[in-house]
Amino acid sequence: MLKQMNEAIDYIEAHLEDDIDLLELEKITGTSLYHFKRMFSYLSGMPLSAYIRNRRLSTAMQELLRTEATVTDTAFKYGYDSVDGFARAFKDWAGFPPSEVKEHEAQKLQAFPKLSFQLTIQGGMNMKYKIVQKDAFAIVGVKKRVPIQFEGVNKEIEELAGNITDAQYEKMDEIADLEPHQVMNASYQFDDGRSEEKGYLDHMIGVLTTQSDAVEGLERLEIPAHTWAIFSSKGAFPKTMQDTWAKIASEWLPASDYELVDAPELSFVEDYSDMENVYSEIWIAVKQK
Repeated sequence: MLKQMNEAIDYIEAHLEDDIDLLELEKITGTSLYHFKRMFSYLSGMPLSAYIRNRRLSTAMQELLRTEATVTDTAFKYGYDSVDGFARAFKDWAGFPPSEVKEHEAQKLQAFPKLSFQLTIQGGMNMKYKIVQKDAFAIVGVKKRVPIQFEGVNKEIEELAGNITDAQYEKMDEIADLEPHQVMNASYQFDDGRSEEKGYLDHMIGVLTTQSDAVEGLERLEIPAHTWAIFSSKGAFPKTMQDTWAKIASEWLPASDYELVDAPELSFVEDYSDMENVYSEIWIAVKQK
């Protein structure tokens, strides 16, 4: 996966003056745009959009410094709709307006070099996982469009769970005929721009089932047959679970023989009685490279 990530960086670098085709990034990395952005964020420590913006501003600074390019020409060359917009972004990044670049040449100028990904395993967390083949199934439950949130408790999901009625739980219990035979979470249909925790996703709370009949008062999400990497962890909730996902994206995936498949992310929590010692699982659909 690191090879594809670096190829994506090369593509971005070659198109700093153009519109960057996000679908092309999906082709290069062999995964969905959402998964690419999320892995990029964990590996680099910044959102993809921030990296592209900073590379463009850094390249624009060098152009203003080393050539006779005007601020106006440079603004439009690097994708800004107006000179004022470019000037504001440049000043926020560099600390001075683009018209003063050459005046600051003798001082320490801002620079933002091209990224290159290399694998470094940090350790510090045992990763327990198994690879499981599963036939097609469905998740049946309740869903809501919720804000994307990488850290902390998502209040909208918490509210969704709190609004499930006893009758809905009883119906889910009746049709839950697949492991883990309990309520699970599914996240899917992510908005674009989601690496910056902006936008929304569909979140379903439901059970896994092979039954095909519609259930009144509940929605249904069909999941095709996939290979699943299932990661288990135990610790403070939700931090341990979120840290596990970060390790999956930044360490396990780059080092493994697997890559992500565009499918819902599944998870479940076994018991909330002790919030410092919660068992949880993360299920991600994968395929061999």
